[in-house]
Amino acid sequence: MKGISVTTRIKNILYVENGIGYGGAIICLRHLVRHLDRQHFKPLVVTGRKDLPYQDIPKDAQWRPIIDRHIDVVGLRVHLANSAAIGIVPGLPWLLNQVLSRMDDVFNFLPFFLQLLWTAWRFKVDLIHANNEPLCNRAALLVGKLLHIPIVCHVRGDLIGSRMMACAYKMPTHFISVSQWIAKRMQAVLQVPSEKISVIYDGIALENLALHADGLEFRRRNHIPEHAYAVGLVGLLIPWKGQELFLDAAIILRDKIPNLKMLIVGGTPDECLAYEAMLRQRVSQEYLEDLIVFTGHVTAMEQVYNGLDVVVSASTSPEPLGTVVIEAMAMGRPLIGPRHGGAAEMMDHLKTGLLFTPNDAGDLAAEILRLYQQSTLALQLGQDARAHALQTFAIAHHTEQIQTLYHQLLP
Repeated sequence: MKGISVTTRIKNILYVENGIGYGGAIICLRHLVRHLDRQHFKPLVVTGRKDLPYQDIPKDAQWRPIIDRHIDVVGLRVHLANSAAIGIVPGLPWLLNQVLSRMDDVFNFLPFFLQLLWTAWRFKVDLIHANNEPLCNRAALLVGKLLHIPIVCHVRGDLIGSRMMACAYKMPTHFISVSQWIAKRMQAVLQVPSEKISVIYDGIALENLALHADGLEFRRRNHIPEHAYAVGLVGLLIPWKGQELFLDAAIILRDKIPNLKMLIVGGTPDECLAYEAMLRQRVSQEYLEDLIVFTGHVTAMEQVYNGLDVVVSASTSPEPLGTVVIEAMAMGRPLIGPRHGGAAEMMDHLKTGLLFTPNDAGDLAAEILRLYQQSTLALQLGQDARAHALQTFAIAHHTEQIQTLYHQLLP
C-alpha cells in the first residue's frame, strides 16, 4: 500500500579470520567490511591473533580478537619431526602426534570455540562468514550449526587434505571461491555442488591506491640504491610462497644483471620462523648478502610496488588468487607469476604479465631477464595490467556480489 514503508532490520554478519598470518586474506576482508552497506549489514570481525597489524581493523569495523593458539602445536610437531631420537622407538611419533592433537583440541580449539559461540550469541549474529577454508574454521562452522544460521565459507586455498577436510566441506551453506580454478577443484576433488559455489574475485579499493606513492622512500628504508634493478617477491614467508625458488633464480641472475637487488617482502608467521632462519642461512652460506634484502612486514604497499622494477609471485603450489597479483596489476607494475592457479587465470602472458613454469628457477630467471632487457615491454605490460585490474577487481563490484549473496541466504 502507498504511504506505508517497511523497515528491514539490519543484519549482523560475523566474520571469522583464522589465517596463518596477516596476509592477503585479511587485507581483502578489511576492504570488504570497510565498504559494506551499513544500512543493511553490521559487521563484527573476529581474528585469532591480535598483534600489531590486526590492531588497525577497528578503523574498518567492530573487532574482537579471540586467541586461537595458546599452545604452539604446529611448532611442537615441527620439533618432533626434526628429532631423530623420536623415531628410534616404534610407534612413538604416532603416539606423540595423537597427544599433540588432543592438546590442540583442549587448549586451543575448545577455548576459541566457546568464546566464539558466546560472542556470536551476544552479537545476535544472522550469518557467519568464515574468511578461510572450512578445516581451519571448524569452530565457526560449529557455531553456525548450533545457532541454525547460514554459513558462508571463503575458499582461498588448495583442497589437498584429510578425511576431516572432506567432512568440513559438507558444513557450510554456501562457498565463495576466489577463482574459477578453485571452484572447479572443489567440484572435482570434494564433490561440492556447483549451485553451492559463487566465484567472486577479491576486490580492492582501486580508487584509493596511491598510484604516485614514493617508491624511492621504500628504497631508502631498505638501503636499495636508486639506480639498482629491484625485483621483489611479495608475500608471507611460508614455504609454498616460493622464497627458496626466488633465491635459486637470484643465483642464476647475479652475473647477468648489473646492480641487481632481489627483495623478499613480507612478514613471517610465528610457526614459520624456522623457515625464515633457513632462508637467511642460505643467503649467508651462498654469499648472497649483497644481492638479497629481507624487508619484513610492510604496511605502505604502494611504496613497495613503486619501488620495484619487477614484482614476482612465485608460489610453488597453485595459489587461488594472490593479493599481490591484484595489487601489482592495479598499480600498473610489471608482474611475473607461475603458470598455474589464480595467477594463470588472471594474467595473459605477454599482455598483462609474464608467466613462468612453476617450480622452475631457470624459467623464472629468464622472465626477469626478459623484462630487464626489454624495458618497453615492461612498461606496456604494466599499463595493460592496470586497465584489466580496473575492470576486474573493483571493490564496489566485489562488495555488491557478496551482499547479493547475503540477501539470498538471509530471510
